[in-house]
Amino acid sequence: MKPVRLAILGLGTVGGGALKLLQENAAEIRRRTDREIQITHVGTRRPRPDLNLADSVKQSADLMDIVRQPDVDIVVEVMGGIHPAYELIMEAMKHGKHVVTANKALLAEHGTALFKAADEYKVQIAYEAAVAGGIPIIKVIREGLAANRIDWLAGIINGTGNFILSEMREKGRAFPDVLKEAQELGYAEADPTFDVEGIDAAHKLTLLASIAFGIPLQFDKVFTEGISKITAQDVKYAEELGFRIKHLGIARRAEKGIELRVHPTLIPAEELLANVNGVKNAVLVQSNAVGPTLYYGAGAGAGPTASAVVADVVDIVRDIIYTEDGAGTIPQLAFENLTDLPILSREQMTTGHYIRINAEDQTGVLADVTTILSRAGISIDAIMQQPRLKDLIPIVILTDPIVESVMDEALAQIQALPAIHGEIVRIRLESLDN
Repeated sequence: MKPVRLAILGLGTVGGGALKLLQENAAEIRRRTDREIQITHVGTRRPRPDLNLADSVKQSADLMDIVRQPDVDIVVEVMGGIHPAYELIMEAMKHGKHVVTANKALLAEHGTALFKAADEYKVQIAYEAAVAGGIPIIKVIREGLAANRIDWLAGIINGTGNFILSEMREKGRAFPDVLKEAQELGYAEADPTFDVEGIDAAHKLTLLASIAFGIPLQFDKVFTEGISKITAQDVKYAEELGFRIKHLGIARRAEKGIELRVHPTLIPAEELLANVNGVKNAVLVQSNAVGPTLYYGAGAGAGPTASAVVADVVDIVRDIIYTEDGAGTIPQLAFENLTDLPILSREQMTTGHYIRINAEDQTGVLADVTTILSRAGISIDAIMQQPRLKDLIPIVILTDPIVESVMDEALAQIQALPAIHGEIVRIRLESLDN
């Protein structure tokens, strides 16, 4: 039988890793598919003699020409970025090529058009590597949990942010200090905005929510908040209260729609998700039949991400062999028909809260604060007064879940009290038990 032919666009960390894995595990992969996978083209700006490519492999900087070649069955796009990746994938599909990509930003923002084109041209777009690196979370939700109604999922889906928060908790370090180290170690980019402000996690959550709930991709409706304002002080106070701060992506069914949110979150210290540290990723899924299941592993890096890329290649090779047109039998976004459920605004969402206020040491201040919360119908779960800092008393309050708009109004009233100094710190809180 003739081999399945592959073009790899981009030879950075992921592309180089996928190439290496295809070479090293070629015999094992062939045992799984009964078909040779042959790399015919590599898209790169300059020749790479260090990669030990066969003489038959054509190296070119003309990526658009590569995706049109007749000796390519699958295009692996691991360049990143929106353009020219979008145009290249569209052209590849137009020429009957299946696509494997790790490009979460592209799919989250333009996936609707891309998946529509894939259906039109009867090809597949496989994207396991776009979320959580080596953790096969796409396959788990789309296939392994297909019998379930998924109620919610919560994930640590950005390793950079998790590394920073882990270091802040374990060593009491400040955010800017840890961020600098993350950049030196290669965990964070020179411009870390996508990671620390939650944009990367929001892209991934968009994909997870779509395949979990059968809803359209709606990146623009994800409430997104980063970790750059988290202080060592709040990390310490949370720990004293029995919580840890993690940067979570959360998708949850609610009575009036779907919550899509990425933000720093207090979670109980005994939870498994609270003990995922360093650059590791983890996703907790709550579904009605199986209950809670946790998926943990390496969320980035050459080996883990290449593992997901090559697994997608293997799946497509199997479909080429065993289905009539190779387009596969599983819908691109898990559901044959998507339902356009309402996506709740931030003001409509319901969470518990960690609140820290800095108050003058005056009689009646705490009473004023608790009165405002009580009048708003906000139940207090815990109050902790900290030692004086620069003539002010830090007061930490944990609340039960409340609609965000109600909390907004209460915090505005508290902020207006004459004895309150500085901006009130607000971090959301999740119990992860329902």
